[in-house]
Amino acid sequence: MTPFVRETSQLALLDRNNVDTDAILPKQFMKSIKRSGFGQHAFDEWRYLDVGELGMDCTKRPLNQEFQLNQSKFVGASILLTRANFGCGSSREHAPWALLEYGFKVIIAESFAEIFRGNCLKNGILTITLDKQIINLFLEEVRVRSSYQITIDLEARTVTTPDEVKYSFSIESSAREKLLHGWDDIELTLHNADKIRAFEVSRRRALPWLYELSINDDNG
Repeated sequence: MTPFVRETSQLALLDRNNVDTDAILPKQFMKSIKRSGFGQHAFDEWRYLDVGELGMDCTKRPLNQEFQLNQSKFVGASILLTRANFGCGSSREHAPWALLEYGFKVIIAESFAEIFRGNCLKNGILTITLDKQIINLFLEEVRVRSSYQITIDLEARTVTTPDEVKYSFSIESSAREKLLHGWDDIELTLHNADKIRAFEVSRRRALPWLYELSINDDNG
């Protein structure tokens, strides 16, 4: 994963509660298990006026101009602001894949579905929970201003507004370290490669018959 330390971006709005993973990436795009190709289909049924299918050219599809994220000032935004229970529904990991490829590195919400939040962490997306009052304040500021850029500092655990107001957020130390260093679960395991090899050597010495049995089984 790419290390995450700090991000500054226009704040993009999705002012909805209970956005489920089928809305984030509809079921017809689950045919592929590749991690790429999903960004253009994020929020597909809300984003476009026609029916989307995996692999189609989305540059020629008619956009739904009523959908918030289609507003021109949100193009290229890497921080998404939304409401409560974001990512509910099925546990599909395709949803974070789509959001990451769309360009979102941070999602701020009142609350998240727990499995979705875990999937975001595994894919390098920072999820931040803030109080409803702060969410409402941000929503109003984004609506009335032509530009509203905020800065997320993971080291300091702060969200800073254009007016230099800072809000703190909490995150588990282990999750913070993973994101700061860009470590996924495999990389964390490989940090203990020497210990794993040493264990295998000692196990082979202590229980040699297990390995002899394994070799005999392999030879039929």
